[in-house]
Amino acid sequence: MQWEIVIGLESHVQLRTQSKIFSGASIRFGAGPNTQACPVDLALPGVLPVLNRQAVEHAIRFGLAVGAKISPASIFARKNYFYPDLPKGYQISQFEIPVVVGGHLEILVGDEIKVIELTRAHMEEDAGKSVHEEDFTGPHGEASSGIDLNRAGTPLLEIVTEPVMRSAAQAVAYAKALHGLVVWLGVCDGNMQEGSFRCDANVSVRPLGQEEFGTRCEIKNLNSFRFLEEAIQYEVRRQIELIEDGGTVVQETRLYDPDRQETRSMRSKEDANDYRYFPDPDLLPVVIDDAWIAKVRSDMPALPAQLREQWQAEFGLSAYDVQLLTQDRATAKVFEDLLEIVGKPLAKAAANLIAGEFASALNRANLSAVEAPLQAEHLAPLLTRIADGTISNKIAKDIFATLWEEALSGKPISTVDHIIDTQGLKQISDSCELEAIIDKVLAANAKSVEEFRAGKEKAFNALVGQIMKASQGKANPGQVNELLRKKLG
Repeated sequence: MQWEIVIGLESHVQLRTQSKIFSGASIRFGAGPNTQACPVDLALPGVLPVLNRQAVEHAIRFGLAVGAKISPASIFARKNYFYPDLPKGYQISQFEIPVVVGGHLEILVGDEIKVIELTRAHMEEDAGKSVHEEDFTGPHGEASSGIDLNRAGTPLLEIVTEPVMRSAAQAVAYAKALHGLVVWLGVCDGNMQEGSFRCDANVSVRPLGQEEFGTRCEIKNLNSFRFLEEAIQYEVRRQIELIEDGGTVVQETRLYDPDRQETRSMRSKEDANDYRYFPDPDLLPVVIDDAWIAKVRSDMPALPAQLREQWQAEFGLSAYDVQLLTQDRATAKVFEDLLEIVGKPLAKAAANLIAGEFASALNRANLSAVEAPLQAEHLAPLLTRIADGTISNKIAKDIFATLWEEALSGKPISTVDHIIDTQGLKQISDSCELEAIIDKVLAANAKSVEEFRAGKEKAFNALVGQIMKASQGKANPGQVNELLRKKLG
């Protein structure tokens, strides 16, 4: 039987504020346990929450960026459940009327552009953290646990998609695009190791062609793109094998164990009515008028979609090129900075360099663009030396590799001209010198010459390859092609 995978993601984005969503306590990461929990966070008697205005503005900014509806009156509710790290016995969240409704996000999966529809984005407070360490022991030396309430009350925006993703690759592409967008907008620092961006994946399977959804399982708190992909792939295999063996998938919440690369059951999955939502009596509805929305809109940076449209029209770049260049703000900035140095006529060459060697090097080093050791000022001379015929594209790749290796090792980064001069990499463009190399190659490859004259175009490419090899990659490819065709008649 063929199976179809159905995936929806719930992403928890920590909003970039100085204080918590309902109190003035700091959200600085790394503080000692329970040193950033004030009476409001601890739910002491008589305290009242006060909404953080900046958190609301971040939510509005995100909603505008994804083309969503901003609710004119947004309501906070109490989500009731008991857990040791939830001092109030409920979480302040949003249920019936979230601040952001709908919206969409474009993602790039391979060469395909797919639109992911969003259901909503609602504001809520984070819970604390249960800490299980060897240091926590009971009076008789028994294992124990501690509660750290520093995160309690940290402002979150939970962004929920429709169940429209059909593979782990699509889910990862969406998570990366969302991560890039919230960092681009400045609403989140995007630090996944510190818990600023994490995803819950709702996964189910159904026979291909069936309209009804299968029973879903939710995998909680995935804080890396690799773990997200591995968890979904494992869960899909588990559900298919369970059904094919005659079993039934149970709706539940699961955790991912990266050491064993498997998901395991955590608790049965609740439905909304199990949380007994009701409007929080301590918080008035948040009224968001047109003037507030206009103010937030005026402070926003240029959005990825706007830049994609502009760069396609202005520079003739492909949809694939601009999608890759706008995957995050750091990549877009490298492109913009390159154009500032080399000029708009080299826009396509700049896009090719970023999409090619630059992106590949980042992937191999497992770095994001913001962590790249090379900046536009290091890369621009490569483009100008290719454009003026000093080096070929092949030599440029070798020079890039040298620059990248120096940057990663912490050595002083050489200039492109220094590498060209010291390694003798200047392209051979002198026609007399090229003709001498071509004549030697033709004399040594009589069979390829005969095949070309017999109509085999591949033989011409083979001859070009031999000429480039004989010149140690320094021959000007354009001139080689022109001179070789003249000599072959």
